[in-house]
Amino acid sequence: MSLSVSASVLNRFNQATRREWLETNGLGGYASSTVIGTNTRRYHGLLVAATNPPIGRMNMLSKLDETLIIGGHRYELGCNKYRGAISPNGYIFQHAFEKEIFPTFEYHVDGAKLRKTIAAIHGENTTVITYEVLEARDEFWMELLPLTGRRDHHSLTQAHQMGNPVVSFNSETLCVAGQADIPNLFITVPGSDFATHNSWYYQFEYPVEQRRGGGDVEDLFCPGHFTVKMKVGSKLAVVVSIDPTEGRDGNWLIEQELKRRQKLVEDTRFEHPMMRQLALAADQFLVNREHGKKSIIAGYPWFADWGRDTMISLPGLCLATGRFEDARHILHSYAQWIDGGMLPNCYLDGKSEPTFNNVDAALWLFVATHQYLEATDDLGFVSEHMILGLEEILTRYEHGTRYHIRMDHDGLITAGADGVQLTWMDAKAGDWVVTPRRGKAVEINALWYNAWKIISKIYDRQGRPDAAAHSNQRAEAIRDRFIETFWNADRGYLADVVEGDHVDASLRPNQLFALSLPFPLLEENQAAAVLQVVEQHLVTPVGIRSLAPHDDAYRFRYHGDQFERDAAYHQGIVWGWLLGPYFDALIQVKGTWGKRQVVDQILGLQAHLQDACLGSISEIYEAEPPFFPRGCPAQAWSVAEILRVVQTHSLELPVEEVEHSLAAFIKRPERDRMLARAIGW
Repeated sequence: MSLSVSASVLNRFNQATRREWLETNGLGGYASSTVIGTNTRRYHGLLVAATNPPIGRMNMLSKLDETLIIGGHRYELGCNKYRGAISPNGYIFQHAFEKEIFPTFEYHVDGAKLRKTIAAIHGENTTVITYEVLEARDEFWMELLPLTGRRDHHSLTQAHQMGNPVVSFNSETLCVAGQADIPNLFITVPGSDFATHNSWYYQFEYPVEQRRGGGDVEDLFCPGHFTVKMKVGSKLAVVVSIDPTEGRDGNWLIEQELKRRQKLVEDTRFEHPMMRQLALAADQFLVNREHGKKSIIAGYPWFADWGRDTMISLPGLCLATGRFEDARHILHSYAQWIDGGMLPNCYLDGKSEPTFNNVDAALWLFVATHQYLEATDDLGFVSEHMILGLEEILTRYEHGTRYHIRMDHDGLITAGADGVQLTWMDAKAGDWVVTPRRGKAVEINALWYNAWKIISKIYDRQGRPDAAAHSNQRAEAIRDRFIETFWNADRGYLADVVEGDHVDASLRPNQLFALSLPFPLLEENQAAAVLQVVEQHLVTPVGIRSLAPHDDAYRFRYHGDQFERDAAYHQGIVWGWLLGPYFDALIQVKGTWGKRQVVDQILGLQAHLQDACLGSISEIYEAEPPFFPRGCPAQAWSVAEILRVVQTHSLELPVEEVEHSLAAFIKRPERDRMLARAIGW
């Protein structure tokens, strides 16, 4: 699926800067910017290196701005947003942007046509930028201006706080020396000269950061500029890395990376262009850790690897794409990290030890293991590497572990501690846990039931009938109490949380898991009732609302500082990954007709692949039309759940022309709501 942005959009600054591209290197590092090369986030950069894979990310090279010197005239192709100005305005020369395998940019300038391609190289903190001259009347010169931040990717650089680094140029290679925790930066430009001028460019402004209520201005250091002669047929490959680049062939590196990605796509056996593009997106989230361990980055550009997100994403990213070895490595890695019956919640930048503040990641490990076994029939791996960890989780959850996670007298799981967020609805603003959900959460107990059903099935396959029967009895007892505890016949849906005599009847999507997990819990009429109320109040074209609009706590905007955003995060904001359980429920309840609905909605997402981060799917969206994408522009479980659903249910997506417009993106029922809650462009 070739994703393209036309000149009519590229030449309009505000429209163009809404669209981003992403390249990743399999270590947690990446390159990213907008389709016109204007950095609008502190996280944008041509080389953001993972110095302690997959974390310790450093923004080493923010930009490499080009100037063409043709017939004595200078044409600047770069485009930067400064405080109060846009300079230069090179986007007026950009004729096209496309992304199929790599992001490519085409410029038309004074009779010359120049194509730029950017690729992050798998397995190393290296970015290659190629320039190919497609047309030119005569030879011309190109200048390349490196702008460096050399800082943690969460922070911003201020000139007055930084000294000038040591700069050297030798054999076509620039070295900007590191200091303290900052690695060296190497840039090789074949056939180039370099003019050193050690200067600062001040007050780059990042509009997305401004909207997010944080620091949005920084200064960038420029060591000088490269000069290289170009002509028709020239193909210049610039290599940027934190490792020495002298003598490295950038053209060869990018060719090898192209072959690797093409093989990935072919191995998936997906035929539909959208699914092939999502298979490429899936590859971006799979990363290496220390000692050969594997994990999954939850989202780019700022998330690291999270236990919950990894387990939910694994079936779509690995199993649906045929990457069974990666799935084995990830499951084995996380099984080794079980501590007190719990899986790590996340690894944070700057910390070597994980946090364990979650109740559900360990239970999602059962689901991921089950789906791995169903896909591969690899009972030997599960018996050797997974079963003891799964048994430990059940034992510790039964008798109690951190944060008062334990089985109550009725056989259901209860959890909660002051000031701690344990479920996937985990926003915390300062000391305020926005959605504490203390007590018995509906999806946690649906997972608890599934954990016992899954281990019963494993025991049965191992030839252990007594253990299988006992585990199945435990599961059925949990199911009975689950329905007694959570089913609300008057409302026709499940309670969200029950704690003692208090029943939280907020209409949320968490009840979908009682329908969508491998072993559903509800009777047919109950499942149909839940699906009906979810469709009526929570479903949107891009995902599922986290809270019904009629609730007093409902918020449909996601903006402002961290506190404001966290206050809305799970209080109505739409989540893309929840389409997965919704689609499962649709198919379970409606059968063939449900599959048709799922296919129709998945095809509608093609428009989103042309927006936000091209070729990927966003984390969240505002909850009313036009459903602006927010949060991480590329989110693992949002991508994974579409891949999983299509593969698991053997859905056939027809190839058809899709009108990439807002009207095509928003279905009629939602468009009709626009007048009531419109927030405009």
